Amino acid sequence: ATGSAAMMEALRVIKSLGLRPRRTIRVCLWGGEEQGLMGSRAYVAEHFGTETNPKPAHAALAAYYNLDNGTGRIRGIWGQGNTGAMKNFEQWGQALKDIGWKNVSPRSVTQTDHGSFEEAGMPGFQFIQEPFDYNSRTHHSNMDTFDHVQADDVKQQGAVAAVFAWYAANIPERLPRK
Repeated sequence: ATGSAAMMEALRVIKSLGLRPRRTIRVCLWGGEEQGLMGSRAYVAEHFGTETNPKPAHAALAAYYNLDNGTGRIRGIWGQGNTGAMKNFEQWGQALKDIGWKNVSPRSVTQTDHGSFEEAGMPGFQFIQEPFDYNSRTHHSNMDTFDHVQADDVKQQGAVAAVFAWYAANIPERLPRK
């Protein structure tokens, strides 16, 4: 639930500053990721269609960002091989260096909900997070509980997500697609 909390915090920050984005910023909270990305796949199919059979909203989507690796500060973003978007991300990340931003990786990662957007031909990205013991101890275990959340890390996640959502919603052209 830390990713959900961080994304809601991103919207709270944008709203509290009285900012008005050029494009709509939307947060979606998924179910069924571990069962095959069921929630995000159904949402993409219903609202955006496919790359070969797109619905009108397909062309309007600027970017989808996913945050799904528990507590741990965001250190960058996986570029998914989208070199055009990576140029933007390099620039946007400069504003976040003082809160831990490190890099944009060209690597493509899978098995999170951004893949549903990628499969439909839209730009979907997963943030890179400090892993702590997420994959080795807490992930889907009896230790995956609220008391393992690092509150300051989730606040940092919200700040990074706010910056990326803001930039994507306000650049003149939407992010490049592969």
